Amino acid sequence: MSLRSWASKIIYGLYEKRLIQQTAGKRPRHVAIMLDGNRRWAREAGFTNVSQGHRAGARKIADFLGWCREMSIEYVTLWLLSTDNLKRSPEEVESLLEIIGDVVDDLAEPQHPWTLRIMGALEVLPEDFTKRLTAAAERTQGRNGMVVNVAVGYGGRQEIADAVRKMLLQHASEGTSITELAKMLDVDHISEHLYTSGQPDPDLIIRTSGEQRLSGFLLWQSAHSEFWFTETYWPAFRRVDFLRALREFSWRQRRFGA
Repeated sequence: MSLRSWASKIIYGLYEKRLIQQTAGKRPRHVAIMLDGNRRWAREAGFTNVSQGHRAGARKIADFLGWCREMSIEYVTLWLLSTDNLKRSPEEVESLLEIIGDVVDDLAEPQHPWTLRIMGALEVLPEDFTKRLTAAAERTQGRNGMVVNVAVGYGGRQEIADAVRKMLLQHASEGTSITELAKMLDVDHISEHLYTSGQPDPDLIIRTSGEQRLSGFLLWQSAHSEFWFTETYWPAFRRVDFLRALREFSWRQRRFGA
């Protein structure tokens, strides 16, 4: 290691310790992240195949979850594939699905202490791929610690539509009339049927790559979330970037719509 690299490592280590101290008073229970910028990172890095960006981003995920665990985050939601992503070229979609399958299998390995939950409109995905993800998540059941939601084939509007559909079917099976349902319907009824049912809404939503919009991510659950945007592409996202996001969150006064 060169003298410059050694000095840089020491400086960053001290800076990270300072950031951790600054977040000690208030940390989010639930962090959701939009892993954006893989394709642009690949192009700027000189790759002709954007799949190299997706693979580089995939290698970052376990590290990120480790950082979350170090900071006692209880829930993490990763948006790996949107319904819009499925409109890309068949070659890119096929490569994406294979990379995501490998990532989820890796995250389900016994050395990882978290529990995986797969969320999204899985019926729009290839059946063998869905079975692979579901099997991986089942292998993690019963583990203590952090819950990791893996959003695949996910769209916020689709989630709300699915929640309403599930609610209607449930009440129809119980013999509830439309009139009766209309009288009792409230936001909690819909929340109970979302993909994240039983979990707290995200306190902090992070988006990498410089884009400053939700693009449909957790539309219902993000009503009172804090947002943090960074220009950094996901494959280049560092622990220090994450700690900066937590520091920013700790400094904000949450008003919950007030």
